[in-house]
Amino acid sequence: MARKQHPKQEIETALRYAEAHGWRVEVGGSHAWGKIYCPYNEKDCRCGEFCIASVWSTPKNATTHAKQIKRVVDHCVFGEQEAEI
Repeated sequence: MARKQHPKQEIETALRYAEAHGWRVEVGGSHAWGKIYCPYNEKDCRCGEFCIASVWSTPKNATTHAKQIKRVVDHCVFGEQEAEI
C-alpha cells in the first residue's frame, strides 16, 4: 500500500528524494506528520542515535523544510561512505 502524500508539494518531493536514496518514510506520530529513517540503521551514526528525522505537516516555510530533509539524506555519514566506494 502506498503511503499518504504530504500536503506540501515541496516536502513531498523531498520525501520522494529520501525514498529514492533508500530512506523509509513513516506517516504518523504525535506532533509530526511523520518521520524518515536511515536505511543503514547504524548505532555509530553521527548523532549517537539511528538516523531519524521528523517531517512536519505545517512548517513555517515548506521550501526550507524540504531543503533540510534533503540535507539530512545527503549528509548521512554512512551514505557518504558508500558514495565514496
